Amino acid sequence: MKLLRYGPVGQEKPGLKDDHGNICDLSGVVDDIADHTITPEGIAQLQQIDVSSLPVITDDVRIGPCVNHVGKFICIGLNYSDHAEETGAKKPEEPIIFAKFTSAICGPNDRVIIPAGSKKTDWEVELGVIIGQRTRRVSNEQAHDHVAGYCIINDISERTYQLEHGGQWVKGKSCDTFAPIGPYLVTCDEVPNPQNLHLWLEVDGKRYQNGSTSNMIFNVAHLVSYLSHFMTLYPGDIISTGTPAGVGLGQKPPVYLCPEQTIKLAIEGLGEQVQKTIAE
Repeated sequence: MKLLRYGPVGQEKPGLKDDHGNICDLSGVVDDIADHTITPEGIAQLQQIDVSSLPVITDDVRIGPCVNHVGKFICIGLNYSDHAEETGAKKPEEPIIFAKFTSAICGPNDRVIIPAGSKKTDWEVELGVIIGQRTRRVSNEQAHDHVAGYCIINDISERTYQLEHGGQWVKGKSCDTFAPIGPYLVTCDEVPNPQNLHLWLEVDGKRYQNGSTSNMIFNVAHLVSYLSHFMTLYPGDIISTGTPAGVGLGQKPPVYLCPEQTIKLAIEGLGEQVQKTIAE
């Protein structure tokens, strides 16, 4: 299933995309795409629904973040060897963990705000992993059973804040609108192998990133297991699994986002995002 949330900011309703590309309303079935809805039991119940019986949304509606009530937004740094190389960093021996604050979350096609005074706002297409049940100290073999599904994430980053202001990366990762997620939470039955997905990103029609999740240094199962040994993960927590080469920082010379540009990104089987950049 491709689960989604649609409607104005703060008033999103639950829905799903059917086999014909229609948005179908789920608000008569569940209250939101979050919490108990995305547990194994919740998803199993949704899979029993007669989709043809659901109301079809015919209006042109905004697509919101694909999951609500996100408790933790955990990011993995330098998880593609080609990206580590382009930044001049050493290939990590263990996952590099940082966070985005959840106030950065926005819809997949919402406008991205370039912070006032920013000179180095950058892009990163990433595979997002959405946790579906309480996860503590699980093995690699158990890890996939704890995943509700997958989504696209644009891990937008202000490199000056991230790298030149001291402290941790979170300052450059958490500005408002710096975490577009969705359009869908795609359940695991539609993503049999998350380590074989094509992902790409373009700015104003120029393709900068063009990679595959097969090139991750630490795969999804390892990341879920690894993180679960340091913290308990809960339904709705998000893991952003890193980005392939082609970020603006890695261009020669570097290229960064400006207002009035268009970012387009996609991951095989998970849909696509399109964002316009605007000045703060």
